[in-house]
Amino acid sequence: MTLQPITNPGVPTQELKPLPRDFYEPSADKVAAKLLGLWLVRNTPSGPAGGPIVETEAYLCDDPACHAAPGMTARNRVMFGSPGHGYVYFIYGNHYCVNAVCRPAGIGEAVLIRAIEPELNPAFMQKQRPVKEPRQLTNGPAKLCQALKIDRALDRVDLCNDLGELFIARPPALAAFIKARGPIVTTTRIGITKAAHLPLRFYLSRSPCISRRV
Repeated sequence: MTLQPITNPGVPTQELKPLPRDFYEPSADKVAAKLLGLWLVRNTPSGPAGGPIVETEAYLCDDPACHAAPGMTARNRVMFGSPGHGYVYFIYGNHYCVNAVCRPAGIGEAVLIRAIEPELNPAFMQKQRPVKEPRQLTNGPAKLCQALKIDRALDRVDLCNDLGELFIARPPALAAFIKARGPIVTTTRIGITKAAHLPLRFYLSRSPCISRRV
């Protein structure tokens, strides 16, 4: 089945340039909200794939649910490195999740990318994850990793390098997209038990690709 884009953003891929590293230096809760509408781009042999980020969750250094809370381990080492790198972890013995590392080196924080809209190269994503509805391709953190073929091999990837395998970019029509898909909803995180009451999940309310709505 050939999937059509959910919208027609008309974004030339050459205009998708990575965010500067200092974008990721603030706390993860600030970065998480600002990531909405920006594009997660996966460079593949068949060209770039991805789309606008529409749902995120923040994990803070003093947050019991944050993987960095117990201290540095082999698994979470990248979270304590410089900001603007990808932290990819394996969950439930079957799925991967991708995060953007925030804060200066030595402080373990990150933003979980929970959902994107599959605008760019949906044929590549459909091949990795055959589904009937386009929105089902990437409306969850494990789903988008499967669709974009993101696994632990991309742990520590530099998100500020457009020649790398994964990066995050600001599209030229960001304000228009936020207006069309907004407003931004702030709510509690899902799928966790520790500190589940914290209002650290953010999503664009009118996006069709949200994993779960309030």
